[in-house]
Amino acid sequence: MNPLPALALPGGLADVWVYLSTTPLLGLALTLLVYHGAYLVYQRVGFNPLANPVAIAVLVLATLLWVTGTPYATYFEGAQFVHFLLGPATVALAVPLFEQLPRLRRLWLPLLGALVAGSVAAAVSAVLVGWALGASRATLASLAPKSVTSPVAMGIAEKIGGIPSLTAVLVAATGIIGAASARSLFNAMRISDPTVRGFALGTAAHGIGTARAFQVSDEMGAFAGLAMGLSALFSAVALPLLGGLLLRWL
Repeated sequence: MNPLPALALPGGLADVWVYLSTTPLLGLALTLLVYHGAYLVYQRVGFNPLANPVAIAVLVLATLLWVTGTPYATYFEGAQFVHFLLGPATVALAVPLFEQLPRLRRLWLPLLGALVAGSVAAAVSAVLVGWALGASRATLASLAPKSVTSPVAMGIAEKIGGIPSLTAVLVAATGIIGAASARSLFNAMRISDPTVRGFALGTAAHGIGTARAFQVSDEMGAFAGLAMGLSALFSAVALPLLGGLLLRWL
């Protein structure tokens, strides 16, 4: 199927866009402006998780790229600066976690059990649902690491025969859905402990879920960040083995 054609822009606006698109920082400026606008919408609706700023920003940016006919590679020349900052931002999650060190020392064993159970359940359930719906082997392999943070998930998918680009989309969708639905699910199950909420959200919804957890409290965000990191580490080791066995069995 041929891709949708880019929509034509008015002459003057098209000339301006062509000029700006030659500047790599355009991607960075667009990303920051669109996310800021999405966050204002999120704030205006009382931080309703259904108005997740990441989801809004992705939709707006994708629409802009399509309307202007701008290749993703051109956009990413500037947006890669934001991508680079993901590393320092992830490392910075250790600061609020350090403040929770006494509680972490008391809970390390149940947290370890929750990490293994949550990571395995996320992978196995996704693969089994995809298999029941008739998904191809490559799609099943792409689904397995959907609850792991994107760079690690894409590497896992490639190793077990998946499609890294498809995995990236599935990871983003998982994080957005997890962040949007977590509060209702926790309330329905009468789970109020911020440590439990945060660790569960970080295990299931990686970075986007962790960002949502920090909006609730530092304690919840700290344990979400811990879960996100440990889940990536555990999945990088276990999923190539577990995923390979499961895919061969199916």
